[in-house]
Amino acid sequence: MTEMPELPWNTSEGPVFKAPWEAAAFAMTVRLHEEKHFTWTEWADHLAAEIAGARERGEPDLGDTYYEHWLSALEKIVVGKGLASHAELGQLKQDWIDSTLATPHGQPIELKRSS
Repeated sequence: MTEMPELPWNTSEGPVFKAPWEAAAFAMTVRLHEEKHFTWTEWADHLAAEIAGARERGEPDLGDTYYEHWLSALEKIVVGKGLASHAELGQLKQDWIDSTLATPHGQPIELKRSS
């Protein structure tokens, strides 16, 4: 069994993320792994490929884009495994944007799906 990578950790509160979407992307990845949609080695290979691709494109590695690479790798593995299509992911992103814009500040966002 492959160990999960070390994360910045606050001993009293758990993993540390800069934004809620980072935590959500991490949680989705862990859940899909737990449901055996992919191995941790497969996941690590996808994430490494995203980071390598950024380097090849000359993108600076300032430590602030790690979860952007994480999310891109997650999207690619989800599509590659047939769990969702690019179109479905695109529509879901738009639904979240629309729901976010329609939600008053300070209120919980409720995802409103378009048909």
